[in-house]
Amino acid sequence: MFQGMMSTLKMSPLNLQSLAGILLILVVCWLFSENRRRFPFFLTIGAIGLQLALVLALFGVPAIRAGLTNFGAVFDGLAKSAQAGVAFVFGFLSGVGPQPYPLTTPGALFVFGFRVLPVIMVVCTLAALLWHWHILKWITKAFGFVFSRTMGLRGPTALAAAATIFMGQVEGPIIIRAYLNRLTRSELFLLITVGMACVSGSTMVAYVTILQGVLPAAAAHILTASIISAPAGILVARILVPRDSAAEAAQDKMPPDERVYKSSMDAIMKGIHDGTQIAVNVAACLIVFVALVAMVNMMLGSLPQVAGAPISVERILGYVFSPVAWALGIQVSEIQTAGQLLGTKMMLTEFTAFIKLGAIPAAEMTGRTRTIMTYALCGFANVASVGINLAGYSVLLPERRDEVIKMVVKAMLAGFIATCMSAALVGAIPAAITAMPG
Repeated sequence: MFQGMMSTLKMSPLNLQSLAGILLILVVCWLFSENRRRFPFFLTIGAIGLQLALVLALFGVPAIRAGLTNFGAVFDGLAKSAQAGVAFVFGFLSGVGPQPYPLTTPGALFVFGFRVLPVIMVVCTLAALLWHWHILKWITKAFGFVFSRTMGLRGPTALAAAATIFMGQVEGPIIIRAYLNRLTRSELFLLITVGMACVSGSTMVAYVTILQGVLPAAAAHILTASIISAPAGILVARILVPRDSAAEAAQDKMPPDERVYKSSMDAIMKGIHDGTQIAVNVAACLIVFVALVAMVNMMLGSLPQVAGAPISVERILGYVFSPVAWALGIQVSEIQTAGQLLGTKMMLTEFTAFIKLGAIPAAEMTGRTRTIMTYALCGFANVASVGINLAGYSVLLPERRDEVIKMVVKAMLAGFIATCMSAALVGAIPAAITAMPG
């Protein structure tokens, strides 16, 4: 099964560069650990081994690889279904069907508010329905079992971390809401970090919609990125805030599921409500943060030009994050562009970064760089998510709000590091494994 694949396993200088990046990430996390004497060696082996096993299985096993390739059709179907609803409500503004005016710029039909935000609402509703039908619940429990066995997490923490992959950074912990107050500080930090490192099922489809046409098998890469970033988030969190085994000796009894729907229609209506809130939050964050950056760029524009170009937030972020881009295995000629994307992801949102990535023509960025950046950007670790987590956990865990406030920024940085670790891991594997057919 792996014969042809293994025969092409030759490490290039860029693969070695990514491998060095993984080691550098681990060293940096150890330096900032709250207890450097308790470095989790076995967890490191288990987490990286699980990530590697998942990548090898998803991209190396022919049957799974074919399934992932076809998975793009599912995402495409969801996007088209959402567009049908948008077209019914907004008509030609949706970009679907004949236009009342001559079309001179085809690209202008892609309006984020009509093409991406409705997808979030539809998928969020579908996720609620699949949860009510126990399909998503059993998938979540399967991943929770894997996390529990391979990385030593307690049952509730493993279940919530697994749920986060599909449901989102605040929605995932809801299923263990009755247990949240019994989590140790290390476990709570871990849960917030994993939430920052992953994305939700609704946003996955939105990212695929943005990247279609510039990244082959975008759906497969987005799905894989969110899955393998969970073990990375667990590892980074455990290094920064080591496990407290004595505190974990408390009760391990699993609480009942908190997310309960009375019927399929109840699941649909609540899914619509949740999806609408998420879509509105995404739109609001994009409007405000893009406006703030534009405001700062106007002020920076009054300064003298540097190297023949005006100073901007994007250029500054590009220089600041260029070393990070190099550590991921990006070739030197593209680290400035990659650094800008990384900075945009953290300071604005991953949506803004994905929009910028999708706008880069295929001829202006190598496939390797585009793939690595897809993994690095696929996570909720940004400044806006700090506020989202504070608001969410203030409702879920009001008695520990002050504790969450103290750790949420650190968790954002940990989530950012986790996505970078996932990207470096993919970059360290020869392209024969990670390249998916278009």
